[in-house]
Amino acid sequence: ILLERIRSGVYSHGSRMPSESELSDELGVSRATVRTVLAKLAASGFITRKQGDGTYVNEHVRRASAHFGNLWDLTELIAGNGYNPSIRLISMTQRPATEKEALILALEAGDELICLRRLFHADQRPVILADNVIPVSLLREPMENIDGGLHIREIFDQYFHQKIAFVLTDICSTALSAEAREFFGGEAQRPILQLQTIFYEKNNLPLALGINI
Repeated sequence: ILLERIRSGVYSHGSRMPSESELSDELGVSRATVRTVLAKLAASGFITRKQGDGTYVNEHVRRASAHFGNLWDLTELIAGNGYNPSIRLISMTQRPATEKEALILALEAGDELICLRRLFHADQRPVILADNVIPVSLLREPMENIDGGLHIREIFDQYFHQKIAFVLTDICSTALSAEAREFFGGEAQRPILQLQTIFYEKNNLPLALGINI
């Protein structure tokens, strides 16, 4: 609800939002729930929280939407820059979760994951290599039926019967690996951006971990 209000301009960019208690009363939820949601919006760059002053809509959010909440939506990111996006499935496998993956996805180490590796194209040019791991326990259809060319929202909807409620993204730099160079070419070990995305459903259950370069 709050995100839609920001996007539609109900809360204008740069404006002060209602307080936690006001939102709690209006929406009929606890202040703890409001606080959690505001923290997620702040982490995604939609709002800024000023100690002792209140919560404000990021005044640059409309102009820089690709750099905040929409950064995880790779097809939208490509299309928003004027290119025709397409997705090619490279591989789909199953393996045990690592300790790090289990921690992020609230699993036990060794729980089975579905691993999707997909290559995103902009006007037929490869631009993003995306690796997503999803708990097998969430799967509601045969794994072999998964169409890796679909948008990630459609994959969750059709094969896991889940809706993505929000995504947290972390950006860092890394070096182009020999494996990634196979898809992109260029100089090995050159610096590139890496995006780590964690997908959540409405009750804060982590659905998937993505590493995109």
